[in-house]
Amino acid sequence: MKSRRAFLAQLALASEDALTSLDAGVLVCVFLRGGADTLNMFIPYGDDNYYKVRPSIAIAEPAKNRGTSTQSLRLNDFYALHPKLAPVYPLFADGQMAIVQAVGSDNESGSHFDAQDQMEHGEGYGKPLNGGWLARYLRARADKKVTPLSAIAIGATVPESLRSAPSVTALTSIDDVQMQLPPRDAEAVSAALTSLYSQRMDLLGQAGKDTLEVLKRLEGLRRHDGKNKPSAGYPDTEFGKGLSQIARLTKADVGLQIACINSDGWDTHFVQGSTSGIQADRMDELARGLAAFDKDLGPCRGRVTTIVMTEFGRRIYENVSGGTDHGRGFAMMVIGKGIKGGRIYGQWPGLADQGDFLLGPSGLAITYDYRSVLAEICSRNVPFDRIAQVFPQFDPQTIGFTG
Repeated sequence: MKSRRAFLAQLALASEDALTSLDAGVLVCVFLRGGADTLNMFIPYGDDNYYKVRPSIAIAEPAKNRGTSTQSLRLNDFYALHPKLAPVYPLFADGQMAIVQAVGSDNESGSHFDAQDQMEHGEGYGKPLNGGWLARYLRARADKKVTPLSAIAIGATVPESLRSAPSVTALTSIDDVQMQLPPRDAEAVSAALTSLYSQRMDLLGQAGKDTLEVLKRLEGLRRHDGKNKPSAGYPDTEFGKGLSQIARLTKADVGLQIACINSDGWDTHFVQGSTSGIQADRMDELARGLAAFDKDLGPCRGRVTTIVMTEFGRRIYENVSGGTDHGRGFAMMVIGKGIKGGRIYGQWPGLADQGDFLLGPSGLAITYDYRSVLAEICSRNVPFDRIAQVFPQFDPQTIGFTG
């Protein structure tokens, strides 16, 4: 991770304009690294083939009277929600969460890193683009001013999706973002810097004032948190802690527009489990984290859109090790108040053998290019004629989940 001195230098140079207010929409990108088996997250219990190809890891169809923690939750007459995803069920029921089925890319390599890089760059297979799609999205939002904390990544490194962004930093905690000054001299140094930048009318002066304002707001947030610790119920994991930091930054009014966070451990080749086990544990962490994040945002939740994606899905049948191998199509989650939620979008492609062209037999067929989902999300904050700047040489399909 970059040194604090280097980070502060970046803060001073990153912004040319004043801080934005909370009116700037915040896009939170959750990436499930490893290829999540979304067939067991959003269960197609209406397709009998699902139970035929997954004799030991399939999730039972929802009971008419829900009574145990191992029963799936009915979403409609065809789909159900894995019981470990129960914490996000209220978001779906309230129309704040949409699911887009059979999403994917044209990448048939089966490589995690290759597929992840392609999606984070927002490109087609073998058609490389410069930088990441979120970096281009940030540049395309000409109506919003770039601030020192416009784009953040939770963790030690910046993801490919934010490569070449006009302003981006990686952090694990808001506490990383502060000037280390001797307590005795802190006020004097701060006053001197404020006086210095206030006398400058050039871009460096404006950037310096913006930086000091960000640090002032974050210091106020730290003092507030010290007296009133959040109690939203985040899981005590790196993922839960990361979501908590994103919520804090959103509420702090520091011009946040994009936040990226990873959830690891979704590559379930062996002993995947069904209502319990490796994948169920990952879903439990994901759902509790997202539910706590929504609760923590409070009045700010209307300004936040969260997307949950993965690099590819799993094959439709379980393997001899009680797991699933690399497949193709998967489902994406979109959460936000402006979403036409409570619905599952996309025509169900079926679970019949699709042929060798889908990375070996029985990969879920793809209905929507992943960029169509991302483009529709971007369209909420980017004018239609600028979507091509975010996804060059791509004609998005209309899905219809935005308000």
